[in-house]
Amino acid sequence: MNSIHLSRRGILQLSGLALVASVASCATAPKFSATPSDGDDQTAAALPLVNQLRAKNGLPPLSVDPAATAAALFQAKRMASAGKMKHVMGISDGFGPRVKASGVQLPAAENIAAGQQSVPAVVTAWINSPHHLENMLGRYSGLGVAVAHNPSSRNVPYWAMVLSS
Repeated sequence: MNSIHLSRRGILQLSGLALVASVASCATAPKFSATPSDGDDQTAAALPLVNQLRAKNGLPPLSVDPAATAAALFQAKRMASAGKMKHVMGISDGFGPRVKASGVQLPAAENIAAGQQSVPAVVTAWINSPHHLENMLGRYSGLGVAVAHNPSSRNVPYWAMVLSS
């Protein structure tokens, strides 16, 4: 009987190759199954503020989109879990595949923020940012907004808004 003997270095090299192969073959954004953060749907509180902004600009109102809300909640929780305000959090991560996996109708847009203590404060921050304002005034029909906190990231509020078609 032949036995195969691998050194620790050989095992590590094979493990590294397996990891690279698995990352390279990943076509969709990773799911974070257990994020150590809480998350709250804030769409009902944000919707009137965003619709007031849109009305002032002659645009039709948005409505609650459950898929956009799920995508916003997912993004807020993963930012809180990571303690980072980022749209993209990995090699195979991307906005389009991530929101599509939540059932969001494309085209779509995402606004993120961190540190604001209330819905009016975060919506004001987005209004005062030209790119975020452009998203809120875009040709979208649905909205989802969420906030998440994580004790390991000092309970900083991490916010996500997803606008959908």
